[in-house]
Amino acid sequence: MSPAQPPDAGLPEGLGAGVRVVTIPHRDPYVDAVLPDGVTRLGGDDQGSPWLDIAHLTAHTRDLDVVHLHAGHGHLDDAAMEPWAEALQRLGVPLVVTVHQLRDPAGAPAGGRDGAVAAVLATAEVVLTLTPGAADDIAERYGRTAIVVAHPSICAADPELGAERGLVGVRVGEASAAVPDPVGLVRAALSGAVSGGGRLRVLVEEAEAPALDPAIVELADGGRLELVRFGTADWVAQLQQLHVAVLPERCGTHSRDLEICRDVGTRVVAPSCGWFAHQWSEVVTYGNDDRDGLDAVSLTAAIGASLARPMPRPADRAWRAEQRAAVRQVHAEVYAQVAADRSWS
Repeated sequence: MSPAQPPDAGLPEGLGAGVRVVTIPHRDPYVDAVLPDGVTRLGGDDQGSPWLDIAHLTAHTRDLDVVHLHAGHGHLDDAAMEPWAEALQRLGVPLVVTVHQLRDPAGAPAGGRDGAVAAVLATAEVVLTLTPGAADDIAERYGRTAIVVAHPSICAADPELGAERGLVGVRVGEASAAVPDPVGLVRAALSGAVSGGGRLRVLVEEAEAPALDPAIVELADGGRLELVRFGTADWVAQLQQLHVAVLPERCGTHSRDLEICRDVGTRVVAPSCGWFAHQWSEVVTYGNDDRDGLDAVSLTAAIGASLARPMPRPADRAWRAEQRAAVRQVHAEVYAQVAADRSWS
C-alpha cells in the first residue's frame, strides 16, 4: 500500500483477525474502542511501551505484524522519534499513525510543523485522524493524506445521575503552556455563567489541588463559584452533571472530553484552536489559541449563548455502537492490508 492510499474498501469483514498489532499506548479508552475483534494486541504497561526501544524492536521484529502509534499522547521527544521511525522502516515493520493532536503545546510554534509528528508521518504506511479539518492540516503541513475516522464512544450516561440546568463547569489546575492564565479563564467563565443566569463550578483533580492559584480559591471562599475536587474515576460523572462544559486549553486538535460530553448529554464550549466543532455539531466556539491568547469577551458570550440553549440529549447508544463497529472495520482493513503488504515484501 502506498502511503497516501486508503485501505481497499472491498476487503471482506473480519479480515485482520490474528494480525499482531503493537498499540502505543498499549491501553487507553480510545485504543480499546477502535481495536477490532480478533486482533492480537501487543504492548507494554502504563509506564511506557518497550516497543519504543529500538533494541527491543529489533530483537522482536518477527513477533509482530504492525505498529500503531497514536500521535499526541506523548511518547518520545523529537530527537528520539526520528531514529525510532527510521528503525521501523529499516526493519520492514509497517507503521500506522493516528494523529490525535497535531503539535505539543510546548513544542512547535502555532501553525508550524511538530518534529515528532513529522518524523512518524514521513515513514507511516497509513495515516488516520479524527476530523476533516485535521486531515486538511496534515496534508498542508506534512504532505500526507489521512483517512478520517470518527472518534467512537468511550462511555455511557449514568441513568441515575441528573444534570443541573445552568451549571457551567471548567477544569483547571496549575498554570501551564496549555492554560497559562487559569485565573483569567475562570473569571471570564464566571462572567458568562452569571450573565446567562447560571453558576460556575471549577473542577480540579485531587492531585492538582495544592497548586491551584489562590485567587481561584478566594473566589470560591467568597461564594462566587463552587470549587469541586474530583478523582480520575469520577470525571465522567462530573461532566454529566453539567449543562455546559468549557474546554480551557489554548492549543489542541481534538478532545476526548468533548466525546464524553456528547455521550452523556452536556453542551461544549470549545476553543478556536482546534477542530472540535468538526467532532460534534453541539459545540459553541470561543476565541482561544496560542497565537492570540484568550479572548475573554468571546468566552463570556459563548457560555451565555450555550446556557440559552437546552441541554442536549445523551447520544443514541445504538447509533454510537454502529459508529464504533464501522471504525473498527476500518482499522481491521488497514491492519490486514499493511500486514499483507509486509508478507509480500
